[in-house]
Amino acid sequence: MQELMAQHGVGNQQNPDQQKAQEDAKREADERRQMMLSQILSSEARERLARIALVKPEKARSVEDVTLRAAQMGQIVEKVSEEKLISLLEQINTQTTKQTKVTIQRRRSVLDDDD
Repeated sequence: MQELMAQHGVGNQQNPDQQKAQEDAKREADERRQMMLSQILSSEARERLARIALVKPEKARSVEDVTLRAAQMGQIVEKVSEEKLISLLEQINTQTTKQTKVTIQRRRSVLDDDD
């Protein structure tokens, strides 16, 4: 049974060496990312981004991606200040604003009399 599961990839178990290599690669990529962000962002902007990451990690990640992409394309020539980060956040908020719609459905009870 275990041989069949291993042949078909059920369980998706990896070699411990492979797992360690993947974890090391992920950690190194994260360290490079943080180093690049520290070169791009001012200390105030990094603090603000860290506070945002505590509340909404996906939004902080998208802001980091945008700033890193802009830096790689040469659009950022000086460190991003907190004010520039705030304006970037506002732009992202306007692009990703979700419309919420509330619908109220009333339940009809057996005891309610329609007459």
